[in-house]
Amino acid sequence: MHEPTRRAVLLGSLTTALTACSFGSNPLGPGGGEQRPPGADRSPRPRSVGGLRCLARQDGTTLRLHTAGGDITFWSGVNLGSTTPGHSPGELAVTAEDYRRWFSMMGSLGVRVVRIYTIHPPHMYAELKRYNEANPSNPLYLVHGIYLPDESYLEHHDLFAEEPTAAMVAEIRDASAAVHGTLTRPVRRGRASGTWTADVSPWVAAWIVGVEWDPEAGHASDVKNAQAPGHSGRYFSSTKDASPTERWIAARLDELATHEASAGVSVPIAHANWPTADPLRHPNEPLATEDLLGVDANHVVASPQWPGGTFASYHAYPYYPDFQLLQPSYAGTDDPYRAYLLDLARHHAGLPVMVSEFGVPSALGAAHRGSLRRDQGRHTEQEAMRMNAEMLRMLAGAHLAGGLVFEWLDEWFKFTWNTAPRQAPVDGERRALWHDVLTNEQFFGLVAHDPTPVGRRTPHESQSGVRRIEVDHDASWLHLRLDLDPGRVVLGFDVVPGGGLPLPGGGGAPVQDVAVVVDPQARTAVCLVRGELDPVRLDGLPASAVPRADADGWSMQRLTLNRPYVVPGLGRSLAADFLEVGRLVEGDWDAGRGNTLATWRYDPGGGAGGGATLRLRLPWGLLPFADPSSRTVVVPTPAKGPAPTGSAKLEETPTGVRVDGLRLTVSPSGGDPVTVPITWETWNTASYTERLKPGLDGLSRAFRELTG
Repeated sequence: MHEPTRRAVLLGSLTTALTACSFGSNPLGPGGGEQRPPGADRSPRPRSVGGLRCLARQDGTTLRLHTAGGDITFWSGVNLGSTTPGHSPGELAVTAEDYRRWFSMMGSLGVRVVRIYTIHPPHMYAELKRYNEANPSNPLYLVHGIYLPDESYLEHHDLFAEEPTAAMVAEIRDASAAVHGTLTRPVRRGRASGTWTADVSPWVAAWIVGVEWDPEAGHASDVKNAQAPGHSGRYFSSTKDASPTERWIAARLDELATHEASAGVSVPIAHANWPTADPLRHPNEPLATEDLLGVDANHVVASPQWPGGTFASYHAYPYYPDFQLLQPSYAGTDDPYRAYLLDLARHHAGLPVMVSEFGVPSALGAAHRGSLRRDQGRHTEQEAMRMNAEMLRMLAGAHLAGGLVFEWLDEWFKFTWNTAPRQAPVDGERRALWHDVLTNEQFFGLVAHDPTPVGRRTPHESQSGVRRIEVDHDASWLHLRLDLDPGRVVLGFDVVPGGGLPLPGGGGAPVQDVAVVVDPQARTAVCLVRGELDPVRLDGLPASAVPRADADGWSMQRLTLNRPYVVPGLGRSLAADFLEVGRLVEGDWDAGRGNTLATWRYDPGGGAGGGATLRLRLPWGLLPFADPSSRTVVVPTPAKGPAPTGSAKLEETPTGVRVDGLRLTVSPSGGDPVTVPITWETWNTASYTERLKPGLDGLSRAFRELTG
């Protein structure tokens, strides 16, 4: 059992931690201290307009955040979630100490704006006020989100139904009360509760209301509510061209503005959106759902009585949807991502456009390819931070209103489309108990939460051949250290009871499910899986697109990045795309210094008795575990009954198999193989350490230079 402890950077050693973990010798740049214009004061200086206090206002295509040192006209910052490892978001497990530490870290990095998605517990607001009052010249400004608390419209396809509408109306009322410190809410599962007494409204710069609108549910709701009347409110109205979804949104924004105006406040209010529901047409997008729904900020307008105004807010990334790489008007440019954003800006002429989510993850795995190598994963931490800094500068250079990096923290509970089938046999709540390095969505953070190793043990020692096998594990990796004679070595992992293959090359009994072949001379290491267990079989691919196993039954370990499709309007057929995660990366992976994608290294003379040492860290997902915390393996299982008529898909479903552990066989060239059992206790709590990712110095400079 993992100890239910959580180690973190202590406030008292924050400067030391920043220096050691992220920035080399000086976290704040040459000369120390904050690099900003002399006398710059970023304390709030709201304007009074029409009897309302305006900390920020829309000015044409610009958002002006009024400070004592002048208006901030490009808003840069980060998104902050509401969870920690071992917990789902609805548990609201973040403590006051966590917020206190994180706000101090954000300030040290030069972050000016922090965006949250929903109402946080009262102690978040208390800690934000505490930090800002302690740092009056350099506060953290808040962009507050209001998430749709009842998403039943995804099932019944009616956004206007009583349940989602009433829930959103109440959530808007509560969010406004929370920022003014006048809210009390009873305990309710999945929602923040308690009494909010901290008034943080002096630092609330803007609001973003709503969610990434689901295309199928949204389109069906529009059809069902075609006759729904438009909204004409005192502060926000829908235009005559507004869709039913846009009319519903206009009413919600008007309700929020009404609550805020009653408190004497007006700041910009927007609704959330993403490229899937943008108002543009993308004739080359291969997935019909990605161009099915359009939600247009131009159709939700603020009245002169709302001086804060409005803006267009998008969660927009450089790797999805596919139209960014296919549409000639984007693909034919130096930067397709930038071309797409400029297209949005042209459509919203007269409105500010903020990219309220962007970034790339520092995961070993990936889920999609992007332009200019900005893929959805497969980046070192240093690469990811550099790309985030470059994109932030690009957004400013494109004269957009701002860019908020996704996100502050790595989040263990997240899932993504190409690893979700591998984890499907286990209750989704258990995802937060382990950190899957193949799931890119878990690695967007500027702050890493590294699982704590349980402790090394030595199941085998000998005077010759395989001299030592040392084992450790944590919530991401199985760690191995092997001292053995120099040369090629093959490792076999017997994980699933019954069946199996001989080791690659034909050695040993046919019991192996996963194999690792290390050739130090060629400097290669590959991780293979028995063809019948290949998780790619779960990805809904046409049978003809599933990579075939080699003649000996072994398959390279892969992640599917795209299913095959035909590009509309261009007549091109594109084959399925895969990432060969089984081609292991050589290098030093020490946190904060090395190659965070590295999984093996070899020292020809560093082992016991003058032998070689091979170190490996293997992702649980390659072994292939659906959940190591419960020792559950995923096994592709042929679907029962005949395939649907006309279906060309490989119809296999994930089945979970509980195991006691695994058996490791080490077969060195010219030596006798050694087999040892490896087992571990299941766990129900997460143990981890916290650190800033290396490479953040460049992003920190961008925050400071672009926002002041």
